Amino acid sequence: VVLGYLLASATRPLIGLASGVAQVAALRLTDRVGKGIRTAPRDALIAEAVSPEVRGRAFGFHRAADHLGAVVGPLIGLLLMQVYGVSIRTIFLLAAIPAAMALVVLFVGVREAAPAAGARGGASLVRGDTPVPGLRPQGVMRAYLAVVFVFTLGNSTDAFLLLRATDAGVPVAWLPVLWSMLHAVKSLASTPAGVLSDRIGRRPLIVGGWVLYAAVYWAFGHVTATWEIWGLFGVYGVYFGLTEGVEKALVADLAPAAERGVAFGWYHLIVGLGALPASALFGAIWEWRGPAAAFNLGAILALAAGIGLLQLRLPSAPAA
Repeated sequence: VVLGYLLASATRPLIGLASGVAQVAALRLTDRVGKGIRTAPRDALIAEAVSPEVRGRAFGFHRAADHLGAVVGPLIGLLLMQVYGVSIRTIFLLAAIPAAMALVVLFVGVREAAPAAGARGGASLVRGDTPVPGLRPQGVMRAYLAVVFVFTLGNSTDAFLLLRATDAGVPVAWLPVLWSMLHAVKSLASTPAGVLSDRIGRRPLIVGGWVLYAAVYWAFGHVTATWEIWGLFGVYGVYFGLTEGVEKALVADLAPAAERGVAFGWYHLIVGLGALPASALFGAIWEWRGPAAAFNLGAILALAAGIGLLQLRLPSAPAA
């Protein structure tokens, strides 16, 4: 986790010193490598830090904090540029300050439990190895990852939503405000949804979120007025709140402590593998048949994933 955040902390401020596209691309790629390194072990740390009864709350709070930062950070940067005349290069250099603060917290404040005796890498979650004692049924994890992959194939980049917003008449200058509003809704919805998942289970929240996603995507394909775009972006933020943290809590529920890191690794791998073809397919259909057809496909895949999740026999109690 420290290594992943260290890479991001070192590369993002350097973007302010970059003098060409190639340098920015290389730094951005390094930043994404850091994200890949830290994400799965960070999620495993979150799962270890709390009892199973409040796992949804913990992951929901994490997503809420992440999205709140996505709102506050750009607004601070905009304030510094517009009011105090700070250059964009200086803004990137100043980003080193909160990055350094995060590293200090990681070094000083974060502690983790010692690995369980005999803990292994956890390949048995997806392969046919001899399972670790207490491992949940291997087929459940594999099936859950397959369902997530189906949904991800219909979950294209949100850049298409911004493109749709401009097509519907939202001025380009207002897109940052629209984007900030989306993250604000995500932040507000994430923790309550996580708490609710601790009470009624993960599946109702995830399926409900995917159904909501399908409805929003269908509506994006048929939107005609600017005010509809603003409303849809708000509802779209609720979908994130219902699913982002809860999906991760379900991964933690299905994997015992000795295999939780690799379980999150497979989860994020599946999401990453589905993201690129999802956007490529969406863009191709947009060009071929128009935006309505592209958004309809995303809605259909989301509904298919929801039906698939309803068919899974999930354990009655989460892994400790």
